[in-house]
Amino acid sequence: MTTATQTDKRIRRYTPLKRTLDILLSGIGILVLSPILLILCIAIKLDSPGPVLFRQKRVGIHKTHFQIYKFRTMRTDTPKDMPTHMLSNPEQYITHTGRFLRKTSLDELPQIFNIFKGDMSIVGPRPALWNQYDLIAERDKYGANDILPGLTGWAQINGRDELEIPVKAKLDGDYVKKYGFAMDLRCFFGTFVSVLRQDGVVEGGTGSMEGSKMSTKVGTKSSKAEVGESSDNK
Repeated sequence: MTTATQTDKRIRRYTPLKRTLDILLSGIGILVLSPILLILCIAIKLDSPGPVLFRQKRVGIHKTHFQIYKFRTMRTDTPKDMPTHMLSNPEQYITHTGRFLRKTSLDELPQIFNIFKGDMSIVGPRPALWNQYDLIAERDKYGANDILPGLTGWAQINGRDELEIPVKAKLDGDYVKKYGFAMDLRCFFGTFVSVLRQDGVVEGGTGSMEGSKMSTKVGTKSSKAEVGESSDNK
């Protein structure tokens, strides 16, 4: 039996349990975290005018598209469709509350609704921007586009923003090869350590813009949208 066949069988076998856990844990998370979510919503509204949530088109399973939810961390006058690292002075656009949310990764909390809906899983490759073609192509080599993207993943606890695109995609591929409950536990608990230590967090990062299309060069580091905020992209 080939490795690819074994991986496919492992994915088919574990996916129903994984989805059940996603629904249960995200549902519990919504209930338990609702007071914190409310407090953060109020803080964002008091800090700057504009919506509480930031929505952005991302790549889901089988390269379908969905709207990811995040707490807004930047002002509404931030240039649109521009990754944070390409702004002349990105700090001037990040709100006071937004700076705290980014530092603690609390801006990602609304994605528990994406998980509950089935757009995402708790653990999986972080969803690429819809026009992050280089990362999408690299992930195709490893089958990483054929599983649900996640709130956190193997690449996130092994470098986050510091990773170059090919390395990030390879780590996503390693996750696919080891797809299962044990690997998810390792990623889940490893995330808490990474967040506390702020491992691999680089505000802005590097990348390139070709015409009106956003792209991060193969061989360069992922930006803070994932990870670069295209106005609010991470």
